[in-house]
Amino acid sequence: MATMFLSSLTPKFYVALTGTSSLISGLILIFEWWYYRKYGTSFIEQVSLNHLGPLLGPPDYSTNGNASSEGNGTVTTSQNQSSSDCKVWRNPLNLFRGAEYLRYFHLTKKDPLTFYDMNLSAQDHQTFFTCDNDSNRPEYSLMQTAWRERNPQERIRSAKGAIEKNPDCATAYILLAEEEALTITDSEKLLKQALKSAESNLKKSQLSQIHGPSSDSLHRRDVNVLIYIKRRLAMCARKLGRLKEAVKMFRDLTKEVHPIMSVLHVHENLIEALLEMQAYADVQAVLAKYDDGSVPRSATLCYTSALLKVRQVSDKFVTESGLIKRGLSSAEMTAIEAIHRAVEYNPHVPKYLLELKPMVFPPEHLLKRGDSEAVSYAFFHLPHWKRVDGALQLLACTWEGTFASIPRPLEKGNLFFPYPPCTECPDREILPAHHEVSVFPERETPFFIMFTAGLCTFTALIAFLTHQYPDHMAVVAKTVVGWLSLPIIYLLDKLETLLPSSLIQMLSRV
Repeated sequence: MATMFLSSLTPKFYVALTGTSSLISGLILIFEWWYYRKYGTSFIEQVSLNHLGPLLGPPDYSTNGNASSEGNGTVTTSQNQSSSDCKVWRNPLNLFRGAEYLRYFHLTKKDPLTFYDMNLSAQDHQTFFTCDNDSNRPEYSLMQTAWRERNPQERIRSAKGAIEKNPDCATAYILLAEEEALTITDSEKLLKQALKSAESNLKKSQLSQIHGPSSDSLHRRDVNVLIYIKRRLAMCARKLGRLKEAVKMFRDLTKEVHPIMSVLHVHENLIEALLEMQAYADVQAVLAKYDDGSVPRSATLCYTSALLKVRQVSDKFVTESGLIKRGLSSAEMTAIEAIHRAVEYNPHVPKYLLELKPMVFPPEHLLKRGDSEAVSYAFFHLPHWKRVDGALQLLACTWEGTFASIPRPLEKGNLFFPYPPCTECPDREILPAHHEVSVFPERETPFFIMFTAGLCTFTALIAFLTHQYPDHMAVVAKTVVGWLSLPIIYLLDKLETLLPSSLIQMLSRV
């Protein structure tokens, strides 16, 4: 029966069959490649893991003890930690748009900020600087429009209009200090005016707070405005070289307990200013204060801790060949472990510190453990690493060893939770288009894409050969089918010899 069926098939059938197979596999390949480029994983592989995996057995989310606690005693699943790691945070060291970002644009003719990043800042400003009571106040209604406005000139015009209506509109001075002032000195002058207005407004809201709960939102807004202005004034003092004044202002701000402090992360400003003063003992005290998990981990905390440990041994650091001969001391081992810990938290930072990758201006928002956080950290902390003799040399010799110590597969962590696979897409939205986003881990092309590409190529080749040499390919097809049918024929013959003929007849009737 099989021989008769094969002999009745014409070459056109084989051409149509192979052509259809090639078309289907080509469509699957195109879809797989598009899905992989957009989401970073294979669609077939993802479906297999999500739907077939649970049928085969429960997934293994286990990591070692250090990865499950991350130093604060809180145990969560790696999935929850991954989602929190992919949250976009406000950059604690963000620059001034008028005095710094605008100058960069005039020099390079490249936009330092993306619309996505600026839109996030607009949302932050609306959250911090507006409240329900602003609807009846024309100056604050103007400012609500100004924060949402995309055109910088329109924002500045609205802020000036708000000041004309109310000379004590502190948020209008903030906008002018951020965007209109062309130097840090000018920004500081405007922020000092904003500080006077903010203090006056806060006293008024404190007095009116006893009249009812409706004034609570107004008081909360005035507190946010005052804290924001103090932080930016401290950053101006840091940029103008008044380090002791900046450190004192940052220390005072860290004592605040208002909700806005969980967004500003002033302790990172304090660490950077203390490093500039080379007050390493004070930096260590700040790190010890925030090492209990009270604040989220960051590249600043991890890499500053590594820098302090490297500083103790970097002056005695020798070449790798010398280390092999004499071995590592306990202090050197501690320093190398600190580097490995920092690199595992954010693997993008070393290339910027070692100047293996070009730098860009830091964005106003960043993704923890992402390339945007690495850009921001290296932009402000590279001078501190250069100031410590031998620190960058030790980093260059040891940072790549981290990847050999991370357990395989990469879904498992060593000292931290597994590195989240969702960092690339937010980083591409935050960082400017002219910057090449760093991606970790280096993704290999999934097996299913390679398999589909091979299948598509193989079927297309068969279709071409069948079209060119139909008679020869028909003979080849019959031969291959005959070879494949030999084991089946052999098994059927064995069954006929082993089973009684009556049973085979009964089965054939069924």
